[in-house]
Amino acid sequence: MASTTRRLAAILAADMVGYSRLMGLDETGTVQALREHRAAADPLIAEHGGRIVKTTGDGVLVEFGSVVSAVECALGLQRLAAEQNAGTPAERRMEWRIGVHLGDVLIEGDDILGDGVNIAARLEGIAEPGGICISEDAFRQVRGKVEVEFADLGEQSLKNIARPLRVYRVGLSLASRQPITAPAALPLPDKPSIAVLPFANMSSDPEQEFFADGVAEDIITGLSRYPSLFVIARNSSFTYKGRAVDVKQVGRELGVRYALEGSVRKAGNRIRITAQLVEAEAGNHVWAERYDRDLADIFGLQDEITEAVTIAIAPAIADAERRRAMRRPPASLDAWSAYQRGYWHFSKGTPDDNALAEQFFQQAIDLDPSFAGGYTGLAYAQTRATGVFGKRDLASIWDLTFMLARRAVTLDGNDAEARTCFAEQLLRGADYEAALAELELALATSPNLAAAYGVLGAVLMWSGKPKKGREALEKSIRLDPRNPNMTLRLLDVTISYYLSGEYDAAVEAAKRSIRSYPDFSNTYRWLAAALGQIGRIEEAKQTLEKAIAMAPTSFEMFVRRRVPWHRPEDYAHMLEGLCKAGWSG
Repeated sequence: MASTTRRLAAILAADMVGYSRLMGLDETGTVQALREHRAAADPLIAEHGGRIVKTTGDGVLVEFGSVVSAVECALGLQRLAAEQNAGTPAERRMEWRIGVHLGDVLIEGDDILGDGVNIAARLEGIAEPGGICISEDAFRQVRGKVEVEFADLGEQSLKNIARPLRVYRVGLSLASRQPITAPAALPLPDKPSIAVLPFANMSSDPEQEFFADGVAEDIITGLSRYPSLFVIARNSSFTYKGRAVDVKQVGRELGVRYALEGSVRKAGNRIRITAQLVEAEAGNHVWAERYDRDLADIFGLQDEITEAVTIAIAPAIADAERRRAMRRPPASLDAWSAYQRGYWHFSKGTPDDNALAEQFFQQAIDLDPSFAGGYTGLAYAQTRATGVFGKRDLASIWDLTFMLARRAVTLDGNDAEARTCFAEQLLRGADYEAALAELELALATSPNLAAAYGVLGAVLMWSGKPKKGREALEKSIRLDPRNPNMTLRLLDVTISYYLSGEYDAAVEAAKRSIRSYPDFSNTYRWLAAALGQIGRIEEAKQTLEKAIAMAPTSFEMFVRRRVPWHRPEDYAHMLEGLCKAGWSG
């Protein structure tokens, strides 16, 4: 058995950036390019007194007797790589990422092990492509001895390293004045963009690796169904598997604004999945959640958690995008930012904010007439101004909102939100069959779109299927419990109970809604009708008076005249309850 000893050593850990991605593009060419880089690197390592401990495909671990030699060798490796990449397209370059640490190592034969090695590897993981990161221990040894500038990155939490370490980035060579630069960042798409990184398997059971990969893959598939998102494909995201990565680097290399990280840990019959969404450019955490489940049916569990994470991420991204849009002056907004600004105001749910939302949605259309979102947003805002706030007459606005929604679908037939908006306009014209057809297409594109289930619930309810409609409404509420349209969803739940003759349940549903939204007048009207049906006449009269006083225009529109989507029998049913509540017509 080989003897085991310890010694202090300078350790250099290096690997080639994006090697797996390059192999996917051109396996033979990538292998040959790596061979050429290694052929140039090995003599340089030997020249600086380095001993190659091991190679790992695209990586190399080297031991030096001096930190100065290790850093000078690292600089030489980066210069060599820059020379060999000259004239090579950015997406085909092979660039070293290097970490250097001075620490105690365990010697086993020709191998070195221990925290010293692990720290060097983690430093390499946070270095930029073409860059070098060194620990504070290494920095103390080379300061003033190597003609190079250093940038203090502060204390960094390195993966699987117990305590934070101060890290320095090796910057500009004073001798050559040639900066070690990262490749140009990919441009960001014109809509929210995300990369789902491989989930780390934190279990002692290596068999859980497939479960961790499966969760990440299914989240990618789920998010890809949202036409409003730009989602990086699995092949590119999984090139980061098994590496400690900096999300800022991921954002630059993949051209995305957000990165989703996660981990899976199994203990006994329980499994825990954590996920966090990070804004790549600034490194800010946007959203994080933990899911604990019993490991009864691993495949069903995987589907359950995947759905939960996917449903949570899209609204979190939307919220982050709106915050970004609100930070920008209105005059500098592009179409997408104007749309997000409009939706921010729309979500406030007040008449004044709704009017501002209309202005920003119109600005989005003016800036880009081919952007479907602007038309969808404007149709929603004008519909709310009519149906909720009573600001306009229904007959005067319906043709315009119908035209806006149809234009959005014409511009982008794959936009599930546009089809949902169009379905809502078809419902207002009592074309239930056409509305259901649009919703079927919307849900085929985006199976977890809460708004589509909400409109589906309303279509089913007003076409004579109130119980089925309530099932869809409840799913919509479950998918998006903070929806700015929640007032309408809860109202529709109340109406579904009323139309199915479940008056006591309608009263309870209406009161729950009023507790959250006391200023929404339409709920009081249906509460009055339900109270009238169960004989609570005095309470019904008071509620009816409040409904009329709060919004006389709305009461006029919905009661004194039958709106198109109310079937005659449903309209008569509502009037019956209101008459029992004391309304005399």
